[in-house]
Amino acid sequence: MAEELVLETWDLQCERNGQEHRTAEMGGQQLVVRRGQPFTITLHFSGRGYEEGVDKLAFNVETGPCPIETSGTRSHFAVTDFPEESSWNAVIQQQDGDSLSVSLCSPPSARIGRYHLTLETSTSYQGSSYHLGDFILLFNAWHPEDTVFLRDEDERSEYVLAQQGLIYQGACEYITTTPWNFGQFEDDILSICLKLLDTNPKFLRDQNRDCSRRNDPVYIGRVVSAMVNCNDEDRGVLAGRWDNCYEDGTSPMAWIGSVDILKRWQKFGCQPVKYGQCWVFAAVACTVLRCLGIPSRVVTNYNSAHDTNGNLVIDRYLSETGEEERRSRDMIWNFHCWVESWMARPDLAPGYDGWQALDPTPQEKSEGVFCCGPAPVRAIREGDLQLRYDVPFVFAEVNADVVYWVVRQDGSQKKSTHSSVVGKNISTKSVGRDSREDITHTYKYPEGSEKEREVFAKAEHEKSSLREEDEGLHLRIKLSEGANNGCDFDVFAVITNNTDTERVCRLMLCARTASYSGSVGPQCGMKDLLNVTLEPRAEKCVPLRILYEKYGESLTPDNIIKVVALLTEHQTGDVVVAVRDVYIQNPQIKIRVLGEPMQQRKLVAEISLVNPLGAPLNNCVFVVEGAGLTEGQQIKELEEPVEPQAEAKVRLDLVPRQAGLRKLMVDFESDKLRGVKGYRNVIIAPQPK
Repeated sequence: MAEELVLETWDLQCERNGQEHRTAEMGGQQLVVRRGQPFTITLHFSGRGYEEGVDKLAFNVETGPCPIETSGTRSHFAVTDFPEESSWNAVIQQQDGDSLSVSLCSPPSARIGRYHLTLETSTSYQGSSYHLGDFILLFNAWHPEDTVFLRDEDERSEYVLAQQGLIYQGACEYITTTPWNFGQFEDDILSICLKLLDTNPKFLRDQNRDCSRRNDPVYIGRVVSAMVNCNDEDRGVLAGRWDNCYEDGTSPMAWIGSVDILKRWQKFGCQPVKYGQCWVFAAVACTVLRCLGIPSRVVTNYNSAHDTNGNLVIDRYLSETGEEERRSRDMIWNFHCWVESWMARPDLAPGYDGWQALDPTPQEKSEGVFCCGPAPVRAIREGDLQLRYDVPFVFAEVNADVVYWVVRQDGSQKKSTHSSVVGKNISTKSVGRDSREDITHTYKYPEGSEKEREVFAKAEHEKSSLREEDEGLHLRIKLSEGANNGCDFDVFAVITNNTDTERVCRLMLCARTASYSGSVGPQCGMKDLLNVTLEPRAEKCVPLRILYEKYGESLTPDNIIKVVALLTEHQTGDVVVAVRDVYIQNPQIKIRVLGEPMQQRKLVAEISLVNPLGAPLNNCVFVVEGAGLTEGQQIKELEEPVEPQAEAKVRLDLVPRQAGLRKLMVDFESDKLRGVKGYRNVIIAPQPK
């Protein structure tokens, strides 16, 4: 009778498996693997080696608090020569004396999460059980059978592996770039993302059911979308705030990465971190989804509609002097960010796989919870509003029409012939490059095309009444070269008379500071011309000077000035409205890297910015971070105020941990200039062997 097989030591080969599964940066001392892909462990026995036919080896894997075979959260499988792809399996790779190499593999539809791994050995009548430790299983965009499979290697590198990226902000006519450190492989982030799944109310209500659904990216996407905001009292990650009062937390404009936010959430016992706005919600969701292995990207929609009553029309009411009259709950945001994640949709009819819109910013409830999506981008383009999840809401964000009503003093209303266009320049970072990719065409057919009108009719909404006539008066707002913070600048109302007769009008031009969510502050420029005479078939240009001394005090950190022009024709009483958001440009942050950038070798970064304002800047702070470059955030405070036109400058020592292309991201804060961003790409050479 053979003596018992005794396991002495074992090795989960974290490093080798991590390299093969593209999780090496994440693992540290733990094993992190992707589903459907084999990983190798080594077993060392004492006294004698494994003998085929004499010894039986089997493994148990378990995830979640109540592992059950039928829920897919537990599996028992013996070593075999003929593995089945649709279930967990183990195959012997090689035997070398007392040591044995075994390849384990999960099915490509396995539940993701933290697993306990146990080995069971048995020889004739004796058996033993050994707990080999834990490993974490992620979605696998490299496996053709995984529902998040992405065919293109460059896209997988960008949407799963890239730890830094760019988010687009500003205004439709002036798109700005904000660098962001997603940092999904940074220390502790993976365990925080798993904690987020275990904090979600669906898990607390029914742990078995929640864990059994963790094989489905549609389900995980909905959970993440709900948990990034805290609006359901669900211990979510971020509290949203849009009123410029952020003293008891961090201003949404000051963040430059998700790592700090997620670590704060964990450190303070899942209390919501203050404060987020749409791009912060979207970026944190993107970090969590990439971390779990779901290909994801942040997208920005300009002139984004928030349609609360579902009629696809956003009504705005203006007085005759261009002031906003009664507030409608419907809003137009300068821009709005959400996330797209790549996944199959086996829960829908064929044709809706691919990019799905997920919006973690709390706006409206979906199935009783503040979350949104995943809505197939294709369904939005085709106007298929009946499909899951939340397609009508996202459809309105990119397609609603805006109608301006001018409310006269006697209370009567005149409809403006102008419809501002919603859903412009939908943007995301290009794959492998720091340029902007315009993906508007994936959400809508070209404006005014046959196909677009067809989709609109299908969405049961008549658009024809809003088509502008070519005849009559036209009005647009033009900007002089660059509007720089600290400077005065001009905007122009350009009026075109497309008729054969002379017209006499009143022109109102009004500028106010605004925030990106569409709310406006005090007036900072105004012109009221009672009698403007327009020659037939001619164009007229009327300037309005906007002074820094007027806008400086009330400019929000969004740096936006909203200009409204109203042209009223005396004879007919017809009104034309034009609106433009002017983005006030911040000074540039300069980043110089001194020395030869090499892994594990000290590097100096010199960071500076010139104060463009006519007053000194106080309480100046530079915040610097970059995955693989800095250990978390580095904060440099300046002791002295920075005088007008003087330079704020700091030097920073870094020791890059990883080779390859990295982004050093900088945020500058002070009393008068806030949320100024800059970044620099640094290529780190590998350590010489």
